[in-house]
Amino acid sequence: MNRILDINDIGSLVKQKRNQLNMTQSQLATVSGAGVRFLSDLENGKPTMQIGKILEILHVLGLDVYILERGTSV
Repeated sequence: MNRILDINDIGSLVKQKRNQLNMTQSQLATVSGAGVRFLSDLENGKPTMQIGKILEILHVLGLDVYILERGTSV
């Protein structure tokens, strides 16, 4: 499990998972409905990203999101 503290953490996770799946940004853009520019901005930690698109990309990559109170474990 990865602790996410900011958009940079999400971007790094997306890039890592995309690379594990041997996908280019262009391929991920095609299957997720996002643009290559959006993916590039996300992977580089741009702070003004649309959460709905981020959630769709995470879904396409096979990643789930959980919100927990600090100190709670899964």
